[in-house]
Amino acid sequence: METNNQVSKGRLWASYILQGIVLLMFFWGAANNILQTEQSVNGALALGYPEETVLGLGIVLFTATLLYAIPRTAVIGAILLTGWLGGAVASHVINQDPVFNKVFPIIFGIVIWLSLWLRNGKFQMLFKA
Repeated sequence: METNNQVSKGRLWASYILQGIVLLMFFWGAANNILQTEQSVNGALALGYPEETVLGLGIVLFTATLLYAIPRTAVIGAILLTGWLGGAVASHVINQDPVFNKVFPIIFGIVIWLSLWLRNGKFQMLFKA
């Protein structure tokens, strides 16, 4: 993302911190899936996903996260990660999991977009009345 000269250093740093948290969590999850750790395989099975899908899911998550990490493709990555999180919400709804499991991906999706909004003046203009 190109930063706007009018964006304060505080907003810029806040956006980088939020994006860093998102990147750490998603890269960690992607690595677990790619390595097919016991935790990721058991988690996928508990949600009704076959074991053989774990690697593919890890590759998709890694790719989307990488796109989000690169400034020029951050919006595309954010769109893909939002779709990923929508799938997470749907999986938890189908499995009748606790409310926290359904709400956490929604909050995380908000953080993804908030991190981009905080540092991009053009993006902020989309939401001005």
